[in-house]
Amino acid sequence: MKIVLAEKVSPATLAVFQEEPNWQIVTPDQIKNGLAAELADADALIVRSAVQADAKLLESAPKLRIIGRAGVGVDNIDADAATHRGIVVMNTPGANAIAVAELTIGLMITMARFIPRANATMHAGKWDKKSLQGQELRGKTLGIIGLGRIGQEVARRARSFGMELIGYDPFVAPVIARENGVGLAPLDEVFRKADYLTLHVGLTPQTEGLINATSLATMKKGVRIVNCARGELINDAALAEAIQAGKIGGAALDVFSQEPLKESPYHGLENVILSPHIGGSTDEAQEAIGIQLAQQVRDYLKLGVVQNAVNFPSLTHEEYQQVAPYVEMAERLGAFLSHATPGNLENIQINYAGRLAQGKTELVRNASISGILADSDNVNRINAAAVAQERGIRLQEEKKEVASGGAGSVLKLTLQSASGVSSGSATVLHGSSPRLLSFDGIDIEAPLTGTLVVIRNHDVPGVIGRIGTILGEHRINIANFALGRNVRSQSVPQGQALAVVQIDVPSAAAANDALAALRKVEAIVSVRLVELGKI
Repeated sequence: MKIVLAEKVSPATLAVFQEEPNWQIVTPDQIKNGLAAELADADALIVRSAVQADAKLLESAPKLRIIGRAGVGVDNIDADAATHRGIVVMNTPGANAIAVAELTIGLMITMARFIPRANATMHAGKWDKKSLQGQELRGKTLGIIGLGRIGQEVARRARSFGMELIGYDPFVAPVIARENGVGLAPLDEVFRKADYLTLHVGLTPQTEGLINATSLATMKKGVRIVNCARGELINDAALAEAIQAGKIGGAALDVFSQEPLKESPYHGLENVILSPHIGGSTDEAQEAIGIQLAQQVRDYLKLGVVQNAVNFPSLTHEEYQQVAPYVEMAERLGAFLSHATPGNLENIQINYAGRLAQGKTELVRNASISGILADSDNVNRINAAAVAQERGIRLQEEKKEVASGGAGSVLKLTLQSASGVSSGSATVLHGSSPRLLSFDGIDIEAPLTGTLVVIRNHDVPGVIGRIGTILGEHRINIANFALGRNVRSQSVPQGQALAVVQIDVPSAAAANDALAALRKVEAIVSVRLVELGKI
């Protein structure tokens, strides 16, 4: 593995990578011929905020599997371009939660007690106590927009000051709010009641411009606003105008829509405190961010565990351990069916049943599509759904809590093209053994590993013997022979049977010759070779 550290990291971060004996670690001072040249054979790229990992840079990294962002914001990474190239993008939300929460509380105190103004007057040789009479936080209402880890840390600290807490977060469980002493309320109610308002949400189309002329008009006169989240959450012109009009008592801002901040309507406003995006800038936070990111990247490259991905659903190590066998099975089933579907693929139907349907299925979905499109260039479990969408292939998913046939979990794939439909179902036995359960409506139990010969034949005596004889004549050993008869299939004509034969292949020439001989048997309708050993 080659890991390129495009920006400086802490010694503790570097140590996580150096624990891997066969990994090549490239530090910033070792990049001599430009980052693009260094990425030509790299598996991972680590950045902070300075390096622009745009589409052009990613074109120079054909082997790249992951981009790790030491921090939260990924504005400097083209996540769409990364997704299309099958590169997972990870950040480290929460690692700086304590630092951001402490800054938030500090900025509230700073506004309440006019600390910047007090400092300035003292340096100017003045002793101006009368103009610096502030207020206590005790008894004031703090409105918290966003109750993720940072919002919760702010709540815990604000409670110690005796503040009343109300919050808005449609994605947090009420029990979490209660545990942190926060009363959940609609957004407009939080705006109306807050004496102090602090923002801790990500940037989405719904949250962009959340603080605007309309929302500001609903707030209490004199409310003070803190933003240590994303600059784009606030309409700067509207907030500056409300402060100048005396509607808003003050603001403390650590983030901005354009950074570094140059021209701004906030410049010159005495009751606006500005800081240069220092929310996570503590020794402890930077150390935690670096170590967490290094561990995430290591776990993905070694184990396939996806944590804190911005372009793919994240899984804990425990969740990944549970779903991993089904991910492998899904990719194998997709590859098995892809060879049986003539014409251009139009629709993929994915059915999850049993325990599999009760968990996160995105990785299983993408693995299925990756197997189906395995013969295409640069398709993997990260970009599979995006590639399918680009190609105009419709995706449909259904979930059932109970699996048929007594299996704990069953995955069924149905592939439709203009020329016909092919389907298959599979499960995992004994924790790690992927097994085919049906093919085109014919029940069969066969391994989804190794080299398989899939044979359709007329259900007449002597066919199994001829198959065994021909394979033996070509020195091909049979590892497993599975049979299925057409009882209820609508895809296979009545009177036909199915055989899935797992073989040990001495050479490609022997396999080709054996398949040619099998096709000459009058009772055999079709023969195809499926190679699953490399998946």
